[in-house]
Amino acid sequence: MTATEAYARPRPHRPGRLGARVLAPVVPAALLVLVALAGPLLAAHPVDKPVTAPYGEAGAGGAVLGGDQLGRDVLSRLLNGGSALIGSALVVAVVVTFLATLLGCFAVLSPRLGRLVERAADTAILLPPVLGIMLLALAWPGGGRLAITVAAVLLGVPYAVRIVAGAAAPVAATGFVEAAVASGERPGYLALREILPNLRATVLALFGLRFVDAVYVISMAGFLQLGPRPPEADWALMIRENGPGILLNPWAVVAPGLAIGALAISVNLAANALAPATARRAALR
Repeated sequence: MTATEAYARPRPHRPGRLGARVLAPVVPAALLVLVALAGPLLAAHPVDKPVTAPYGEAGAGGAVLGGDQLGRDVLSRLLNGGSALIGSALVVAVVVTFLATLLGCFAVLSPRLGRLVERAADTAILLPPVLGIMLLALAWPGGGRLAITVAAVLLGVPYAVRIVAGAAAPVAATGFVEAAVASGERPGYLALREILPNLRATVLALFGLRFVDAVYVISMAGFLQLGPRPPEADWALMIRENGPGILLNPWAVVAPGLAIGALAISVNLAANALAPATARRAALR
């Protein structure tokens, strides 16, 4: 065998190296989500019980990260404030990805539906997220976190539909889809059995992006006090409440801010790592 032939031969697939490359960003995201969900079980103090003086320094009264504006344990409130945020963001990401995938796959098969979806998406994208959240919060005064979740879904679907439709259009123009159309297959079969399986990587990456976007949208609403209300433990609400005392106990503001940033970045990196791996597995089948 010549050197040229040896170089031209396809390299064998190495699942161990691929698995390590995928697990490296996935494990931190999974651990962070697990800690946030199990946080209420790990908290040392009740979230509404003062244990230090207002804005007590780190270590005072047994509070590792000090106290907040009412002297409540910052670490305990931090551990209790992530589960609701993650749950809401997960619901938004799942619903938005599901609706966008269905609409995007069917839109490329029907020109009339495609034009309708495109015009509706272009119009909805022009609405600023803050304005949309405020309008829905004002129209639904007692909605709380549920209103913010609904607003995040309504604001996220149009952009997501454009992404799915853009990825599905080349697939719909391939020979195997045209052959299925010529054989008389129904649009539901074409969308779910012919187009959707070829969009696994796109859908997974879209889910990661929608989760991150939902974290930011819900956090922004909490900072504006449009969702959760005091004395509820919420990361964004903690930043808003403890902002005036950031010089007295910086951890009351820095800790929830770091938690939001770490959650968004780690989940996005995990989704980006899983998407190519999903595409490679689909290509090998």
